[in-house]
Amino acid sequence: MNAKTVLKETALKEPANLALDWDSGETTDGVVGIEVIQSAVKRLPNAPGVYRMMNAEGDVLYVGKARSLKKRVTNYAQGRGHTNRIGRMVRETASMEFVVTRTETEALLLEANLIKRLRPRFNVLLRDDKSFPYILLTGDHSAPGIFKHRGARSKKGDYFGPFASAGAVSRTINSLQRAFLLRTCTDSVFESRTRPCLLYQIKRCSGPCTGEISEDDYGDLVSEAKAFLSGRSSRVKAEIAKSMQEASEALDFERAAIYRDRLSALSHVQSHQGINPQGVEEADVFAIHQEGGQNCIQVFFFRTGQNWGNRAYFPKADPALEANEVLGAFLAQFYDDKPCPRMVLLSHEVEEQELLTEALSTRAGRKVQVLCPQRGEKKDLTDHALQNAREALGRRLAETSSQARLMEGFAETFGLEEAPRRIEVYDNSHIMGTNAVGGMIVAGAEGFAKNQYRKFNIRSTDITPGDDYGMMREVMQRRFSRLIKENGLPIAGDAQKTGDDEADAPEMADIPAWPDVILIDGGQGQLAAAAQILEELGITEMVTAIGVAKGVDRDAGRERFFMAGKSSFTLPVRDPVLYFIQRLRDEAHRFAIGSHRARRKKEMVKNPLDEISGIGPGRKRALLHHFGTAKAVSRAGIDDLIAVDGISEAIARQIYNHFHENG
Repeated sequence: MNAKTVLKETALKEPANLALDWDSGETTDGVVGIEVIQSAVKRLPNAPGVYRMMNAEGDVLYVGKARSLKKRVTNYAQGRGHTNRIGRMVRETASMEFVVTRTETEALLLEANLIKRLRPRFNVLLRDDKSFPYILLTGDHSAPGIFKHRGARSKKGDYFGPFASAGAVSRTINSLQRAFLLRTCTDSVFESRTRPCLLYQIKRCSGPCTGEISEDDYGDLVSEAKAFLSGRSSRVKAEIAKSMQEASEALDFERAAIYRDRLSALSHVQSHQGINPQGVEEADVFAIHQEGGQNCIQVFFFRTGQNWGNRAYFPKADPALEANEVLGAFLAQFYDDKPCPRMVLLSHEVEEQELLTEALSTRAGRKVQVLCPQRGEKKDLTDHALQNAREALGRRLAETSSQARLMEGFAETFGLEEAPRRIEVYDNSHIMGTNAVGGMIVAGAEGFAKNQYRKFNIRSTDITPGDDYGMMREVMQRRFSRLIKENGLPIAGDAQKTGDDEADAPEMADIPAWPDVILIDGGQGQLAAAAQILEELGITEMVTAIGVAKGVDRDAGRERFFMAGKSSFTLPVRDPVLYFIQRLRDEAHRFAIGSHRARRKKEMVKNPLDEISGIGPGRKRALLHHFGTAKAVSRAGIDDLIAVDGISEAIARQIYNHFHENG
């Protein structure tokens, strides 16, 4: 079994189905800590593998790998010489599970996979793990197009990247259009064109759809684009410059101007990529900086000798961990679902660097170098990345400090016992009651937590269209009923804090599941609607509800605030807390309106065929291909409908009856 097989099976099965396993059934009820670990040690093999430590509730505390499972777990069982973090982890362990692998490399890859899936509390966790965008030159069409791509590489073609952001891809494609005149339209649009589109008129496309350029000449443009994106930019520019000179000498100034514009576009692409090292063809550069108990890892991407941007990560890790420990754990997770370049440059030597090199090479299927350069151009790259990491973490600490002061001011303004760790803001959006949507945004100590935003499509048929109070009751009912079901009720005095030693420090930066405060965009009526649901669920004392009504003439700065048991009040116009609340309310308003517009747009393009039972995507496609439009389908007779592939007489009669009441 190789490493990739182990990873694939692990994603589908529990480790018990792979190899060796002890679960909580092997332990005595109520026994936790060293006794559990000592019991497991007796049956462990002296072989490489991965282990998991769980608490009494079955939550995974830690995932680790070992060259020898027996020796590694024996260290935990000794009960001495542990850091506070390890000691806390051992004390909470109620059961352990193990997977035996053939090699330590397989164990490293499996460990990274499990950490990303299970997100254990005591591991270094990669956060903000979004997929990267790429440029795709399609390979399944006679006239390949150039597109932005994100996600699985299932489409045939050549992929170039990664890019640090979608904006960087869009700007690059924009310039490449001017340089190589490649199409960006979909295949369906390409097939339906009868005359060139606007992009051809403004010299952003060569018009292969209508034969404005021959297939061979268009193929030459595609080859030039591939060569440029593959790092042979100097050769491509030299050839275009030569063609421009030849056209000029032949007095074909119009053609020479086209080549000139293409050269200008290529220069524009390269000028927006920052430093382009001469001796680094393909590499990722990682640099880590630690400060204030936090970590920032800056990643620069170099492909084809060009800089395709950078991104900052802020992994969750125990403050006691050294920079090289955090960086090593981060790297294994980072490449768990991403292609690895031929070279990885690091600002710090990491533990088990040789093992990491072997693991990345195994995953990539070719040799991968992992280096910590000490001099030369590669050292300059890591130093540059380190400077960016230092500055990014400095900005984050400053923003966090400012946010913390605002939270403290918020608590003082509204009489809270302590600064809130989670604030939820609710707003509704609709037009005369149609396509009504409720929006919830979340803010914490580090700003907006956009991955926790939620939208609520108003479903109740009992609500009168436009009844904002009824909508708010539905949103509150659905939100907090589900919260109670998934997380239970918060324990008094323990809702915000989870421990008493430094092992909890990373956890404290996370936003808890339960809100301390909910802000309702509305006045006394909206607040009363929300309070009614909180009272019915028995959680009035657990959540502070505040209504925010727009000021006189809806002027910002004159908002009035409502709280249960208090008279309404306003805040000074220049109060920082007021500005903070306005930001929260505006973000909730933006999110709710965006969700409403998306729902309204979906309703506008809804096809009448979607309402017919038994008409799935295949039959719908066949009907539209045969008749052209849904309106034409509605006018068709039963015999005409039967003539469509996949439409039986029973289905044809069902479609006919749907559009004809007296069918």
